[in-house]
Amino acid sequence: MNYILSLMPQILEGLKVTLEVFLLTLVLSIPLGIIVALARTSKSLVLKKIMGAYVLVMRGTPLLLQIVIIFFGLPIVGITFDRFLAAIIAFVLNYTAYFGEIFRAGIISIDHGQYEGAEVLGLTQKDTFFRIILPQAIKRVIPPVANEITTLVKDTSLVYILGLDELLKIAKIASNRDVTLVPLLLAGIVYLIVIGILSKVLEKIEKKYEYYN
Repeated sequence: MNYILSLMPQILEGLKVTLEVFLLTLVLSIPLGIIVALARTSKSLVLKKIMGAYVLVMRGTPLLLQIVIIFFGLPIVGITFDRFLAAIIAFVLNYTAYFGEIFRAGIISIDHGQYEGAEVLGLTQKDTFFRIILPQAIKRVIPPVANEITTLVKDTSLVYILGLDELLKIAKIASNRDVTLVPLLLAGIVYLIVIGILSKVLEKIEKKYEYYN
C-alpha cells in the first residue's frame, strides 16, 4: 500500500497530461467534425472531393505516423511545433476525420421529408439544420461517438513518441525502475475509472436526446 501511495503523485502527473491531450482533442475535433460532415454533404463537388481526400488520408494512415510526420517531418520544410502542440494538431486532424464521417452518416440518415417539412414551415436552412436535423443526427451518432471517445482516451498513450510524460509512459518508467507490474496495473485502473466516468456522462447525454425517438 505504501508503494502504491508513493506512486500516486507520478501517476497523477501523467494523468494530467493524458487528460489535457484528451480534452483539447475532444473540444476541437467534434465541432470541426461537424464542419467536415457539412462539407461532405454539401452540393459543392470540389469541397466534397477535398474533404473526401482529407478523410481518406487521416483514416487511412496510422495516428502514430501522423504524429511523427508533424513533429519530425515538417521541420524539414521549415515548419516546427513544440511537442505538446504537435501532439494536439495530430490528434485533432485525425479525430476530426473520424467524427466527420460519423456525423455525416448521422446527417444523411435523416429522412429528406423533414427538410421539405421545415421549408413548408418557412424555416431557413440554418434553422432547419441546427434546430431539426442536427439534434436528431446527434441522437443517432451518440453510440459511435462514444466509442471514438473511449478510443481517444487510450490513444493518448501515443504521445510517448514525442517524449511527453503521459500516464502510460510514467507507469512504464516506474515499472522498469522498480521491476514490478504494479505501476502498469495502477495505470490500467486509472484508465478504467476515466472511461467509466465518461461512459456514465455519455449515457446521460443519450437519455437527454431520447425525446427525438
